Amino acid sequence: MPILRETPYSAFNFLVNTGFGGEEEVIGGFSEVSGLNAEVTVAEYRAGNAKVNYVSKILGIHKSGDVTLKRGVIGAQNIWEWLNQARNGDVAAKRDGITIKLLGENRQDVVVTWTLHGVTPIKWTGPTLTAKGGGDVAMEELVLSVEMIEES
Repeated sequence: MPILRETPYSAFNFLVNTGFGGEEEVIGGFSEVSGLNAEVTVAEYRAGNAKVNYVSKILGIHKSGDVTLKRGVIGAQNIWEWLNQARNGDVAAKRDGITIKLLGENRQDVVVTWTLHGVTPIKWTGPTLTAKGGGDVAMEELVLSVEMIEES
């Protein structure tokens, strides 16, 4: 159950559990999560004998958008292996129960959890490599197709 309060929570304290390495082991924390969204579609309908001159909006199916995860390249093969499962048509590539937890300032309290269902990796983007130097972190990005998002 989300914890209600007057001021909004910060967006930089979060945990992502993809199930790689079990529930407790974190293999490469993610630095950014984007695309958490849910949408209910509507169908417009108007009967020919309707007395009013506007359409009715009938609730349709619901859908979730693609979720993008970004992390620094650490040499772990877990994301690449999962993507290869999907590319090879392995039905085990579709996962349930991937969680994203927003934490309070004390980094102990979970204030809201989003659970992703029917998750399949659909796109991997490697880091931009440049010889200019700098100190930029090599980042990889994974886009996930999500069938449903639940909030608790």
